[in-house]
Amino acid sequence: MTDSVRRVSSGGPWEDKFGYSRAVQLPNGLVLVSGCTSVVNGQISAGGPYEQALASFQLAFDALKQVGLGREHVVRTRMYITHARDVDEVGRAHKELFDDVRPAASMIIVSGFVDPSLVVEVEIEAYGAGAR
Repeated sequence: MTDSVRRVSSGGPWEDKFGYSRAVQLPNGLVLVSGCTSVVNGQISAGGPYEQALASFQLAFDALKQVGLGREHVVRTRMYITHARDVDEVGRAHKELFDDVRPAASMIIVSGFVDPSLVVEVEIEAYGAGAR
């Protein structure tokens, strides 16, 4: 690990418990944002897949903001969902947020998350040379 790698915390309960950062900014301008769900202050803050996707992406955007980047800097997204029936709703949220950005994207169906009420988790990668 070098001093030029910046690590960002959101204060989420699992970051300290499991030893990870919400985001890591590399010296080349690449920022990797860990999986985000709609858990805010220990509570699931949104209902269905569409709302959970929007809330999850907002947490990722908040991490990006800490390093001086925004939605327009996102180059890759990954959306993990627990049910194929949620593809359209999560895809709708993604389109709303990224239609003008058009990052590389993947949507993957998984068997579940740490809380069964969660149906969406997202990861993003962003790039911004000169981000702080």
